[in-house]
Amino acid sequence: MRAHARWRRRRPLRTRLTLACTGAVALVALGVCAAAYTIIRYELVHQLELNLTQQATQVRLQHRADPPGVLQGECAYLAAPPCAQIVPADPGADPSAPYLLPVGSATREVAARERRAFYTKVTVGGRSARMLTTQGGPGTAIQVALRSDGVDKGVRQAGELMAAVAAAGVLLAAGLGYAVARTGLAPVARLTATAKRIAATRDASLRIDVPPGRREDELTSLAGSFNAMLGELEQSVTAQRRLVADASHELRTPLTALRTNAELLGRADRLTTDQRERASAGLQRQLREVTGLVNDLIELARDEEPQPLVEQVRPSTLVGHCVRAARGHWPAVAFEFVDLAGERTVPGVPARLARLVSNLLDNAAKFSPAGGPVEVVLGTDLELTVRDHGPGIAPEDLPYVFDRFYRASAARALPGSGLGLAMARQIARAHGATLTAESSPGGGALFRLRFAAAPSAGATPQPPVPPVPPPSTGGPAGRSG
Repeated sequence: MRAHARWRRRRPLRTRLTLACTGAVALVALGVCAAAYTIIRYELVHQLELNLTQQATQVRLQHRADPPGVLQGECAYLAAPPCAQIVPADPGADPSAPYLLPVGSATREVAARERRAFYTKVTVGGRSARMLTTQGGPGTAIQVALRSDGVDKGVRQAGELMAAVAAAGVLLAAGLGYAVARTGLAPVARLTATAKRIAATRDASLRIDVPPGRREDELTSLAGSFNAMLGELEQSVTAQRRLVADASHELRTPLTALRTNAELLGRADRLTTDQRERASAGLQRQLREVTGLVNDLIELARDEEPQPLVEQVRPSTLVGHCVRAARGHWPAVAFEFVDLAGERTVPGVPARLARLVSNLLDNAAKFSPAGGPVEVVLGTDLELTVRDHGPGIAPEDLPYVFDRFYRASAARALPGSGLGLAMARQIARAHGATLTAESSPGGGALFRLRFAAAPSAGATPQPPVPPVPPPSTGGPAGRSG
């Protein structure tokens, strides 16, 4: 049993499908041939029995007054009349000549009207024949026989023909089943070969070839889904490689400065007090920058929010906290907050949403002129807009604002890691929201945060949102991804 189970597991799917198709067609073919054989045999025998019935009727009419005995005995030939004889119910009234056809107790019962007519298979002159025993005149029975070897031969030939047809059907089914399985499972074979090549080469750019013009079916859909998965995997791998390359590039400068200051402090006995203080301050500043950059990279590595931390968050309260924190961090910028959302709520992780809003506010404050306002509006449809009155976003920079480590030419001299807006968009997507950037008609940049669906008003009050984590000392997020 176990060996059979292991053999079944080791058989290819193509072989199993071929065997299944062959078995199904074999059952149908055998059933059809058996039914056809039964019908042919029944019809041939039925025609012979109808002929016997007609012959018995003629004998009854023509020999009604004849005594018992053999009437006709030339049925050994196909063209001869049927054999016929009359048998009395009383065995003592039998003629002296022997009967040509077999006479038994059943024949006497038919003659005595104790049994109905019946057919039997007999042998006459060494030939197979079929005999009808039926009622004759009063107290007699009529027996009529015709050769049946022609019928037997026809039935046998029909059986042989049906068996040959069934065997040919099974063989044809096996061939067609194999061809259908091979053609139908071609996408699966290509998928398997592609998967093996990807496992061997680790090249996610490989794709399954789908013949053009092929009708959409389950296997074609599977191949398309696998290609889509490979495309997403390739994009993910490319993005991760680019992130590692960009992070390496961004970390090179602060790490070099850290090493320089560390080496300089290693020769502290040769430095003046002022030089040691400047080197120590630079070392601490660069450590904070590296720490902030590493923390941002860790945040970006998170693709989705942990479900246990999701709760109903009131955007009015959360944005208000973020605006108050931004005012303390940017005292020279005037933050103007307009709240039209009221008590409406959205599902999310409060700390992550607070980080998103803080990044937008810090980005706007960084580009605002001294004393310039930053307009924050939370609409009734829970659309949050953050607008500054700075230089705005150049058209050539607009498509890349949310890319990681991308820094516009105007932002390269400003502090920041270039990950703030990339982190903001990632948090927005994880919460089912969209974050877009555009240049404001009146000058400056305008960021829009739209949630996918806004719950109805009157939600149950939520607990206070945790304080907004302060931005890294290395500077707020720049206009980059």
